[in-house]
Amino acid sequence: MNLYGQIFYVFAKIGLFTIGGGYAMLPLIQKEVVERKQWISAGDFVDIIALSQSVPGILAVNIAVFTGYRMKKNAGSIVASLGAILPSFVIILLIAVFFRNFSENPYIAKMFNAIRPAVVALIAVPVFSTAKAIGINLKTVIIPIASAFLIWYWGVSPVYVILIAALGGIAWGKLRR
Repeated sequence: MNLYGQIFYVFAKIGLFTIGGGYAMLPLIQKEVVERKQWISAGDFVDIIALSQSVPGILAVNIAVFTGYRMKKNAGSIVASLGAILPSFVIILLIAVFFRNFSENPYIAKMFNAIRPAVVALIAVPVFSTAKAIGINLKTVIIPIASAFLIWYWGVSPVYVILIAALGGIAWGKLRR
């Protein structure tokens, strides 16, 4: 199989067998493109995650675009994003066509309720693996926890939190020099 086929296959396989969205896909993408295929390094993968979160769009598709671009420029990004999108699109299309017949089925409702804890676990795994890869420790975890607390508990706008963090980073950098 040529490289385009491999890129499509990897992202289609991940898109087909992952429930829970982009964050649930992260450990699978990392295992495939960093560990198994070694297309990109662990450090580059962390950079791709950060970049994918900072641009508009779906996280997993953004990661596919950046990874595909790293491999084969524009054509690679198109192939990777199609691989990530098509399985979900086809599944949702089939569900939409047939779900009316099963929407009231109590077994289907129980199945969806049973999947929820697994999705939470799939989302938690990349949080911890990414934190480990970028060197988050007890000292550095204070800032994200404080930021989340400011936004959640006191209702501070995330824009202000980002501005305060940027100013704090600039000040810290000047103090260290």
